[in-house]
Amino acid sequence: MSLRTERVSELVKKLAAEFLSREADKSSIITVTRANISDDLKNATIFFSVYPEASEDAALNFAKRKRSELKKHVKSKLRMKRIPFFDFEIDYGEKNRQRIDELSNK
Repeated sequence: MSLRTERVSELVKKLAAEFLSREADKSSIITVTRANISDDLKNATIFFSVYPEASEDAALNFAKRKRSELKKHVKSKLRMKRIPFFDFEIDYGEKNRQRIDELSNK
């Protein structure tokens, strides 16, 4: 991953976290854990976790519905020729890490 890709990834992660915290209702907590940007900067996958876990499907559907609004938000904050296409996924790696921590604490 190039330095530019890493910088864009961190900025997209920060902007997506701001956007989702502002737009989401307060029935669940959505935490952006990371953003993966393709090397050509055309696609971005934003990974997040949701508390409570029962709200994951609703939060994922919400985030996918808000992709175009997120793109507008990012476009207003970043100076890039082309804003990437955004997709969202639940961060199962983070869920697995939390489960391992839970088991190791017992």
